Amino acid sequence: MSILFIFQRFILFGLLFIQISCARNPVTGKKQLVLMSEKQEVEMGKSSDPEIMAFFGRYDDPDLQAFITEKGNEMAAVSHRPKLDYEFKIVDSPVINAFAVPGGFVYFTRGIMAHFNNEAEFAGVLGHEIGHVTARHSVIQQRNAMLGQLGMIAGIVLVPQLSEFVEPLSQGMQLALLSFGRDAERQSDELGVEYSSKIGYDAVEMAGFFETLERQQTKEGGSPVPEFLSTHPSPAERNVTVAQLAQNWKEKLDLSETKVNRESYLKRIEGLVYGEDPRQGFVENQVFYHPELKFNFPVPKEWSLQNSPQQVQMAPKSGEAVMSLTLSSGDNLRELADQMVQQYQLEVLSVSEEKVNNLNSLQLLAEQKQESGSSIKLLVYFIRHADNTYRLMGLAEGSNFSRYEQDFLGTMKNFSELKAADKLNRQPERLAIQSINQAMTLETALKNHKIPENRLEEMAILNGMLLDEQLPAGTLIKVVE
Repeated sequence: MSILFIFQRFILFGLLFIQISCARNPVTGKKQLVLMSEKQEVEMGKSSDPEIMAFFGRYDDPDLQAFITEKGNEMAAVSHRPKLDYEFKIVDSPVINAFAVPGGFVYFTRGIMAHFNNEAEFAGVLGHEIGHVTARHSVIQQRNAMLGQLGMIAGIVLVPQLSEFVEPLSQGMQLALLSFGRDAERQSDELGVEYSSKIGYDAVEMAGFFETLERQQTKEGGSPVPEFLSTHPSPAERNVTVAQLAQNWKEKLDLSETKVNRESYLKRIEGLVYGEDPRQGFVENQVFYHPELKFNFPVPKEWSLQNSPQQVQMAPKSGEAVMSLTLSSGDNLRELADQMVQQYQLEVLSVSEEKVNNLNSLQLLAEQKQESGSSIKLLVYFIRHADNTYRLMGLAEGSNFSRYEQDFLGTMKNFSELKAADKLNRQPERLAIQSINQAMTLETALKNHKIPENRLEEMAILNGMLLDEQLPAGTLIKVVE
């Protein structure tokens, strides 16, 4: 290799490094070190989007989807990066969350859409998420810390040796789970205020919504709140800061009137699925039921369960064992077992075939030797049911396997066809919008609509109100039916 060639390569690499490291932040205008071009950023978003949609599933509501797309495009047009091809999507998850990935892909869960109480709250959070894109926060975070493949089940981190057998989070889901520092969140708050103000909304409403999130997080037994909340400034700080920023933008834009649009938003989300959708699977009395696929199995006591369209995963709090249920492609159980043995380089301890509640099944007991001298032991049931093949797999370190073997068997041997009509016909709760006919407190209004005592605080949070709040006649409130 000639010295001239080496010198040319060095110059080319140096120019490339300068081009990347000297990229200007679209929001601040300052130069900053990033490790990807805008084209690469967009490609990352495009490749992540199918993975995110496969993990969550799309929420099927064309009117609500049209609304979020219309408002998203309107806001993107006044942002610092109006030329990106943004995409705005509602995903089928009850978790209260919104997130964005590089390149202009923005996602809202149906859970967060249910908890907004007016268009201005929604617009503020929409602007906040667009702000993460325009300020390239995901790209900067990728520079700071590339996430590894995570073996996580409902917040439980598995012992490292087991993670090879657990479906890892895709790159798209890793991007979706990125959390940002407080400085980035403050900057996105500022951008949320700016962008929502520029399309005419009362930006101060955004701070009120984050108070709702804070109440949801602290409510005993509340639904999980995403970790992004922990990196946000406190609600008290936000109230002051956002209110001042909103006032500044009102003066700068000469906004004499701003939009809140409470009633129109509430009517727009009427009928929205609220909470877990039992049609996709639900747990009741330690049993997991799947009405659409018509099967059920018991869940070991005190194990956490995570259900997604791709798989069901379960684990004890210790993270020392894991069970998963996935669909396998193919109907030859012996071939599927052989493929798994080859894939993971397993040593077969036993293979047998027997009926599991009148369903054809093959059982595989195997282990994988580790370089350290230890082993991972697996018990796998391949089960045929209704033209599908299910793989139920339980695994633990060899030294711990006997401790969890009965948990594995208790689930696998009791996998069965779901026949109970009350489980097969289980329907999700949906939001209903009701008008109160006379002045009263929220608590009285909720009780008038047959909301049980143990759900009053939940419904108060859903409405962004306090139970003792006085409501005038004609006020619209959210209840569930």
